[in-house]
Amino acid sequence: MKRRLMLLGLTLAAWVPANAQTDPGKDTIGVVTTTVYYGTDGDPEAAGPRAKPVSDEVSERLASEEKLKFNKYLELGREEKPLFRSYENWAQPLSPSDEILVRFEAQSKVSKEVMRMDVELWLSRKKILKTDAAMQPDKPLLVLGPEWRGGRLIISVALAPGRPKNP
Repeated sequence: MKRRLMLLGLTLAAWVPANAQTDPGKDTIGVVTTTVYYGTDGDPEAAGPRAKPVSDEVSERLASEEKLKFNKYLELGREEKPLFRSYENWAQPLSPSDEILVRFEAQSKVSKEVMRMDVELWLSRKKILKTDAAMQPDKPLLVLGPEWRGGRLIISVALAPGRPKNP
């Protein structure tokens, strides 16, 4: 009798995970790319050896905003994360450092092109910005960050439909 119960228990244990419901909150409904730029009117070499040049398109986009206008822009870090239907996610674009963290969470889909999101920017483990942003694909939310090495950090949070390239 004990052997039959044990076999029945093992059979049920093997069957349950295979037929368990998946969590719809973990469905990927988009991709959020967080990029940290360095803008300066001084010497761009102050950003250090890890900084990469940005494309002319990115430079023009950043310079088109009056408060973000600098002579030179460099990219310091980038991270691409999935946007889950109902779970929060964190991006750490300057890993392994946790100096800049971005928390984001989908709230609702306003239309086919617009997603409402909670976005928080954390610097040195302190929340410095919390916003409810209506995000459109390829129209990043730009935040002027703190002064750094003779220039300013600029944080870009962009939404794209689909799945991340490197999950």
